[in-house]
Amino acid sequence: MHSTTALGQWTTFDWWPPVGWWPDAARDLLMSGPSASATFVLPPVASSIHSARCFASGALTAWGLTELADNMELVVSELATNALRHGLRLEEPRCHRPVHMSLVRHGSLVTSAFTDPGTSVPVLRYPGPLDTGGLGLHIVDSLSLRWGWSALSPYGKIVWAVLCQPE
Repeated sequence: MHSTTALGQWTTFDWWPPVGWWPDAARDLLMSGPSASATFVLPPVASSIHSARCFASGALTAWGLTELADNMELVVSELATNALRHGLRLEEPRCHRPVHMSLVRHGSLVTSAFTDPGTSVPVLRYPGPLDTGGLGLHIVDSLSLRWGWSALSPYGKIVWAVLCQPE
């Protein structure tokens, strides 16, 4: 499955949110209102998670959506961690490409989207009681209106979550 729209085909190397981009699986959520986007490149280091949270919080503040910041910071932390942990295999040549994080606003809705060059698929799993991880996508699922992923060509993926400013 490749991500193709009327806006063209994207690869993990050049994906930046085109004007008007929105995940196809969440098109029914769209509402009118101001549009904006902001993109950040995450280096493959642990401090990138903190930087991504700060970037998201700053963008939301600039857009007047500060009530969304706490939930977005949690979602961004989980998606950034997954992209860096599972989307990059530094021993593979193609995985020297960066992870891109984008925030795309439409009115009170904001999509957080991460692209990475990896082939692993995000799976909502149910960890055992003694597992130390595995709840990240449950957090994303509980805080977002909708989340999902799409393959990118020639390889890689985009994982996204849509959140809404509380009224």
